[in-house]
Parts: sequence; C-alpha cells; structure tokens
Amino acid sequence: QAQFVESGGGLVQSGGSLRLSCAASGSSFRPLAMAWYRQAPGKQRELVASITSGSSTNYADSVKGRFTISRDNAKNTVTLQMNSLKPEDTAVYYCNARWITDRGDWGQGTQVTVSS
Repeated sequence: QAQFVESGGGLVQSGGSLRLSCAASGSSFRPLAMAWYRQAPGKQRELVASITSGSSTNYADSVKGRFTISRDNAKNTVTLQMNSLKPEDTAVYYCNARWITDRGDWGQGTQVTVSS
C-alpha cells in the first residue's frame, strides 16, 4: 500500500502562490491516478485536483484556472501549484490515490493559510 508525505504549505497573503509536493513510497506509484484533497476546519475533506497515470487532469470548479496539478513518475512525486490564492483556500492539503480502492492511509497533510 502506498504512503504519501505532503510538504510545501505555509502562510501567504491573498493573491499569493504556494507549491505543494507529495512524495509517494510503497506500492507502485506509476499506474495510480493521484489527487490532492483539502479539509478546512469544520468541513468535510474535498477533492481539489486529480491526475491520471497519463497526466490527464481534472479540477474542482473552485480552483480551475488557479491551481495546476502535475506528476513526475520517475521521482514518485505529485505537485500542486497554487496561484491567486484566496482566504477560502485555507485548509490542510493531502495527497492520496484518486480512487478509494487504491487509497493508502492519509498522511499528516500540509497546512495552507491564506490571509486577507
């Protein structure tokens, strides 16, 4: 079963940018569709962006045009470039497999805080 470690979060002003990274280990990474999720205080975890093994991408409407997901299969990493950040993007961000049948344990996540 794959394991994931997220990094790159921080505090940024509204309109700023952050780049999140996810390092995968364990089960074979290359065939997995991967995704970034986020969970804001008092809210359920939600899907932010996903990427297939062939690098086709999909985004939640709330982040389209601002976030970009990418992957490097040689390095077993998934990246989320976040631009034009808004206070409503404040959350803990997690990476994991896109489909529940492939999903490993949730990691610690990385905190993203956007100040207004």
